[in-house]
Amino acid sequence: MTESQSALATAAAEEVVQDQVRRLTEEVLNSMKSAFVGKDEIIDVLGVCLIAGENMFLMGPPGTAKSALVHELAARLHGRSFDYLLTRFTEPNELFGPFDIRRLRDGELVTNKEGMLPEADLVFLDELLNANSAVLNSLLMVLNERVFRRGRETIQLPMLIAIGASNHLPEDETLQALFDRFLLRVPCRNVAQEQLQDVLMAGWSLDAKKRRPQQEHSRISVEDIRALQGLAGEVDLAGVRRPYVELIQRLRHAGAPISDRRAVKLQRLMAASALICGRTAAVPSDLWVLRYTWDSEEQQEILSSLVQDAIQRCGVSEQSHPRVNSNSAPDPEAIARDLERIEARLTEGVRDSDKAYARDQLGVLAGRCEWISSTQSREFLTGRVRKLLEQLRDAL
Repeated sequence: MTESQSALATAAAEEVVQDQVRRLTEEVLNSMKSAFVGKDEIIDVLGVCLIAGENMFLMGPPGTAKSALVHELAARLHGRSFDYLLTRFTEPNELFGPFDIRRLRDGELVTNKEGMLPEADLVFLDELLNANSAVLNSLLMVLNERVFRRGRETIQLPMLIAIGASNHLPEDETLQALFDRFLLRVPCRNVAQEQLQDVLMAGWSLDAKKRRPQQEHSRISVEDIRALQGLAGEVDLAGVRRPYVELIQRLRHAGAPISDRRAVKLQRLMAASALICGRTAAVPSDLWVLRYTWDSEEQQEILSSLVQDAIQRCGVSEQSHPRVNSNSAPDPEAIARDLERIEARLTEGVRDSDKAYARDQLGVLAGRCEWISSTQSREFLTGRVRKLLEQLRDAL
């Protein structure tokens, strides 16, 4: 093949990729945003996790459309979904299927996986953190390697993505390994009061659509997503590697326990962000995905600030993901909650190492306060930060 023929083939391949990404964005993600009011952030992160082939965790109360999002995504991709509400008494058979009784009579241990998790393209596990040790051991390999093993049986899973959900974060140390398998974490709350009417209208329309005999489906399929997942590994990350390493170090210093394993896997999410933007090379603005690597609620605002600062230092390109600037404005209520947690921790009495961490947190929050538009809120929160810093200095 000549050089010109190779260039033409590459251009044709890129055109196919851009067409698939455009169909995913327009026919699936944007369409879902219209159907699910107030869930734009979740759907954007879901799209990136889907192309990256990485799992996602939603934290929020029941009734906030978590499972509905997964079912709707599966329907639009012509795929199979599986969802289950975990309890402390859930057994592996309830997720992966029982042994086939007919084969068992012949002495063979074969799983009857029809309609169960091993056949699903998209998996939703509600109340994930209720998993007991029996389920936990099975899930760890499933989530990490897409493989289910039982006795001599090894099943390769077609699962594109697993989404876990809970209304709280892990309290038991044994669940930390399971939680760690969900690379990005997103809050899922009830919508604001002023959006309630829009939610009612959208919910009514979505319910009516499900009851129609024939529904319109997107032209993108599960197999197209698998192809995009393969292409994510070919995205050039050279242009983002240095700011990425620096940001990982800053996030670790701020208390986000990003292990080397997670740091490696997060690269696929930056690559997926680049693909969604129609690029074959990552740029610093693709670092936005690291906002969602928090382990606790108090880290959310801190990490968002550090990530945004890293992006602004490098500059925002024209082909940036729309989520890059969506969280740039600080939330006064979130800052107030973070200050309350820090104040409570200082009141209880903390070690010197924790005091240094609290001082760093307050420094970041002080910077965020400067960007609050309301003068009253800005002055009130800045005063609280100043008072806590003085309290810290007296304690040191």
